[in-house]
Amino acid sequence: MPQQSLPRFVTVAELAELMRVSKMTVYRMIHNGDIPAVRVGKSYRVPRAAVVQLLEVDIANSGDIAIGG
Repeated sequence: MPQQSLPRFVTVAELAELMRVSKMTVYRMIHNGDIPAVRVGKSYRVPRAAVVQLLEVDIANSGDIAIGG
């Protein structure tokens, strides 16, 4: 079975779930410039490439993170 790919953009809620943090933490990271995001109406979308890069850095910095099931 092929691995399901991330959509081109993810929502703040989706990223918060992936990172296991609150949505407020993701909003803070966006406003601080730690995560690039695009504003769509009143909400934000985070590019897939930024999500992949963020998760790769997290994994590289902490060898005990396991993603998947």
